[in-house]
Amino acid sequence: MQVGTGKSVLNGIAIGKLKIYKKKDTAISTAPVADTAAELERFEAARQKAIEQQTALYEKALAEAGEDIAEVFNIHAMMLDDDDFVDAIKEIINGQKMCAEYAVKTAGNNQAAVFSAMDDPYLQARSADVLDIAQAMLDILQGVDNASLQGTEPSILVAEDLAPSETVRMDKSLLLGFITREGSSNSHTAILARSMNIPALIQCKDIQEDWDGKMAVVDGYNACVYVDPTPDLLKSLKKRQQEDQKKQALLQELKGKPNTTLDGKTINVFANIGGMGDVGAVQQNDAGGVGLFRTEFVYLNCKDFPTEDYQFEAYKQVVESLAPRKVVVRTCDIGADKTVDYMKLDHEDNPALGYRAIRICLTRKDFFKTQLRALLRASAYGNMSIMFPMITSLRELQDAKAVLEECRAELTAEGVKMGQNIEVGTMIETPAAVLIADELAAECDFFSIGTNDLTQYTCALDRQNAKLEPFFNPHHPAVLRAIKMTIEAGHRHGIWVGICGELGADTALTETFLRMGVDELSMNAKSILPVRKIIRSVDLSKPSEKA
Repeated sequence: MQVGTGKSVLNGIAIGKLKIYKKKDTAISTAPVADTAAELERFEAARQKAIEQQTALYEKALAEAGEDIAEVFNIHAMMLDDDDFVDAIKEIINGQKMCAEYAVKTAGNNQAAVFSAMDDPYLQARSADVLDIAQAMLDILQGVDNASLQGTEPSILVAEDLAPSETVRMDKSLLLGFITREGSSNSHTAILARSMNIPALIQCKDIQEDWDGKMAVVDGYNACVYVDPTPDLLKSLKKRQQEDQKKQALLQELKGKPNTTLDGKTINVFANIGGMGDVGAVQQNDAGGVGLFRTEFVYLNCKDFPTEDYQFEAYKQVVESLAPRKVVVRTCDIGADKTVDYMKLDHEDNPALGYRAIRICLTRKDFFKTQLRALLRASAYGNMSIMFPMITSLRELQDAKAVLEECRAELTAEGVKMGQNIEVGTMIETPAAVLIADELAAECDFFSIGTNDLTQYTCALDRQNAKLEPFFNPHHPAVLRAIKMTIEAGHRHGIWVGICGELGADTALTETFLRMGVDELSMNAKSILPVRKIIRSVDLSKPSEKA
């Protein structure tokens, strides 16, 4: 038996034969070409076909994994239309008289190197996207068919690394799990594995060529793979896998059950979404509503500023599909690690502390009003609440509310119908907001605590910086105290308080949050039923059994 270790991206067990996923190396000519016009035509045809492929991958990912994951393929399609990238390829063909394959590979490597050298972690990650789209064009140009690489039998794939497009293309009924030598826990591929419940091991440096065809077990709990496991070990891990499957079946039985503790306290358990593509998961996992609709994905989806009508249709679809369930919409949180070229935001040395979210909206009023008008129009078709992100002062909240009321007055004068009694709330995601929570609570209808940024700002840790992972403690006492202070301040003023960050799905903290008095927990849809199970097992009338 061989044991390989790495980094797990999902707690789970995968059992099956290993299959080495290896692309064929295809040589690229470095000889000058005589007919550059023909090479330009070949390149353009490959580029258009690659755009069609990315669109198809978007639709497939949308159906299988949701909007957040699918969005990467929209970004890929936009990159294939990027003038700088396209012009660089054409210049190599024309200026150096090289074939289309050489030009695509060279320009792709050069552009990826530019991204890799950038300070911004989000932009650094784009280097992998450039290589992915360059490879897509190369495969088309060289007539390479990668569909057959997965094989026809269920297996655990082993690869140097997997691009997002490769993972999405795979037949999930044949994919038991995967192991890669490279990769990161924050990569699109790792996120995809988690969202689709596929056990995966990354950064496994022990991979051997002779593993191909051997029986193996990926143990996500212990971050390792057992190749040719002993009969006793295989029996033990099969039992663990069966126990996991039974737990999943039991969770399904919780559908339709209330989120009520043993002593009778009921709280809302909602889902976080990025758009219409996530609505199916909300319904399938029995979420009571949506606690965070990340509207920035509407902006990331567009090559130019989305119009009021475009946004109206996007928001209307979601609230109408989920009515009468509540949908809490967060206004645009562009900035930091989420940027779009058409907004022409300046480079910032520390974007997390920079020009983002409500700061953009309050200084680009027309931009803000376009979204608010679209939201107010869509509110007539369901149960919508609106909240503002990154509030750090009472003045910001008051100014944002004033713009909202200005839009409401305009639409009323135009005879446009809107929802009645729309709740208006604020995100609590900075220490400043925690410390003035009483003042903010007097001005709004609810709080939603964004624990991702609250942890980042409270602990002075850049959550995009992989080097800081050893120092990152989401259960830091200061963060938990800040959450408790916020809940207490909200309740003093008679407003409800929810949590919509990653901690909302952390079952190790569910009882803690219940005892703090939280009114709502919002999370990725797949965590709804596990959290419901915890809630229904807690008796708040008795002391906690936790130390």
